[in-house]
Amino acid sequence: MSSSEADKAAEKAAAEKEAAEQAALPYQWKQTIAEVDITVPVPQGTRARDLVVEIKSESLKVGLKGQEPILEGKFPKRTVLDESTWSLEDQKSVEIHLEKVNKMEWWAHVLTHHPQIDTSKIQPENSKLGDLDGETRAMVEKMMYDQRQKEMGKPTSDEEKKMEMLRKFQQQHPEMDFSNARME
Repeated sequence: MSSSEADKAAEKAAAEKEAAEQAALPYQWKQTIAEVDITVPVPQGTRARDLVVEIKSESLKVGLKGQEPILEGKFPKRTVLDESTWSLEDQKSVEIHLEKVNKMEWWAHVLTHHPQIDTSKIQPENSKLGDLDGETRAMVEKMMYDQRQKEMGKPTSDEEKKMEMLRKFQQQHPEMDFSNARME
């Protein structure tokens, strides 16, 4: 077996282990870069008054009154308490919506004592560049261009600007020796 085949097999095994660990949790969850949504199954016919749901900026507790919590623990990162909500859906699941304080960070898990996912494998949903305002769109397009350039071993847009400025300066000052000039 080649090393790339071994790497693929190890990656597949890790993905299967991660999927099994996540499936064993007493809830399902998904996230975007800015928020986390959790679905906690409860017995059919459950009413809101039968529930104990405590959302805090750093922790969560969900359960039925008078019973051990279905889940309880600390979040890996802080949430915006005023923008985090819960609701009972069809008397069979508690839907929890959390707004992340840091809207530029993926969570590896919902509660710190639960198994983690590999956040490097997250494929964010592609937002449409047309949905962004002009300044943000320009910044995202520049970042995408620079990323492609780096992947191909080519200079980024900032490096290209520096090289262009140096070329113009060299043309304006042919009497100067630029043989030892370095780009930094």
